[in-house]
Amino acid sequence: MAKSPKSKKSNVTPASPAAGASPAPDGNGTAPALNVLAQYVKDFSFENPNAPQTLSAGPKSPQIQIQINVNAKKVGDSEYEVELDLGAEAVEDNTVIFKVELVYAGMMRVQNVPEEALQAVILVECPRILFPFARQIIAEATRNGGYPPLLLEPIDFMALFQQNAAKQAQGQVQS
Repeated sequence: MAKSPKSKKSNVTPASPAAGASPAPDGNGTAPALNVLAQYVKDFSFENPNAPQTLSAGPKSPQIQIQINVNAKKVGDSEYEVELDLGAEAVEDNTVIFKVELVYAGMMRVQNVPEEALQAVILVECPRILFPFARQIIAEATRNGGYPPLLLEPIDFMALFQQNAAKQAQGQVQS
């Protein structure tokens, strides 16, 4: 039996059911699919403003503030550009040790997803796929800046999505 060629696209779920498989839950015979078409650094900055003085190991660890945002826009019939916007700033005794900002994006194709689940797929599942790559870029940048690599903790994108939805709902009620 011949092997089929491997695709360069990353499928999270199959685009269609296998031969002889039962139709997908949506009843039209097509399963939901999420494909990564491309991923890329859209914007990146690493600042080391007080080097070389800050490169010597101090007696204590700096305070590190992390910022996370997810943005998405539709760019085709079923294609979306999803941006994972990450920032980190290390400060010790009111001195900035380093600052890193990264916008890491992906072109995603989302097909056969029910309308009520589409926003969650785009704002939860897509960033979840992009995060490990963005995490590595930040770790390497801080290491290349002369510091121990900054390894960001895993992010619960579902909790972030739910917090933002709750804030939006409160804003609509208060308006």
